[in-house]
Amino acid sequence: MKKTLIALALASVAVPAAAQQLPAAVIVLVDQNEMIETSAAAKAAAVELKPKADALQARLNTLRTSLTAEEKTLRETQPQQGAAPATIQAWQAKVQDFQNRQQQAEQEVQRRNQEIEASRQWIVKQIIDAAQPIIGQIMRERGATIALDERVTIQHTPAVDITADVLARLDKALPKVSITPPAAPAAPAAPAPAAAPPRK
Repeated sequence: MKKTLIALALASVAVPAAAQQLPAAVIVLVDQNEMIETSAAAKAAAVELKPKADALQARLNTLRTSLTAEEKTLRETQPQQGAAPATIQAWQAKVQDFQNRQQQAEQEVQRRNQEIEASRQWIVKQIIDAAQPIIGQIMRERGATIALDERVTIQHTPAVDITADVLARLDKALPKVSITPPAAPAAPAAPAPAAAPPRK
């Protein structure tokens, strides 16, 4: 019992001593939104991406105008009750054709939207990847042990914000990025079926 009490007493002394040996955390902050939106690479990419976004908007406006007008015409020309079967069938065929083209238009807009979003995500990834070693270098220079996104803080002093320094170095290291994401790897070919054993 006495030995147990001595061991517990030693442990209670050892834990604070070990904790005192840990270095104090030195934190720096980076505003990732500002870094991504205002870097030279981001601005250059936005200029390149704008024609695609503008073309999509123009296409969307054209489709909306033409499809709305066509839908109105179909509603106005809907056969009255008791119309000839041939007239009803002809109108129904027009409705089916309209619905098919409407679906194709929606798929086209969705596909082009996805392409633009994929480009934006690829732009962000390149900027973040290039910023990581820069942030690490500044941390070493300042003796920092932790880097946080500025958005997770409630209050902080300007002295711990390294965003401007990161941006200055990032603009020199990465003035431009690609807006074309790498192609997805091709799916592996299915294995050929095994040959049937010869018949005896």
